[in-house]
Amino acid sequence: MAAPARLFFLLLASVFFLLACAGVLIPGLPTTPFLLLASCFLVRSSPRLNSRLLRSRFFGPVLIDWQVHGGIRKDVKVKAVAGVIVAVVVTVYFSAAVWQSILAGVLASVGIAVIACVPVAKCGDPKEPQ
Repeated sequence: MAAPARLFFLLLASVFFLLACAGVLIPGLPTTPFLLLASCFLVRSSPRLNSRLLRSRFFGPVLIDWQVHGGIRKDVKVKAVAGVIVAVVVTVYFSAAVWQSILAGVLASVGIAVIACVPVAKCGDPKEPQ
């Protein structure tokens, strides 16, 4: 692959990785899709960095579950839904306007529906090598 294309893919991987990291901290911003995109672009630009990402204690199990087992473990889905619910409760508690609470509830419902539609990993062992 040409150097400019590798650099471009590495830049995209970096952007998506940063968005995935932000998704861990910001309720409503998805983590897994950005993580999958980061891994996809790392495979094309730096397989060594992608391998390192797969070995990551924090992000590796989710990527391995998706790539090897075709889904996300049930406990990860439960934690994601719990995080969305906590974020909505905090938003409703601190929001001054009713429309903000309604918007948070609607967006959370969409997020929970998406989480529910994601397939459950057939094998839940995140330590299984590729």
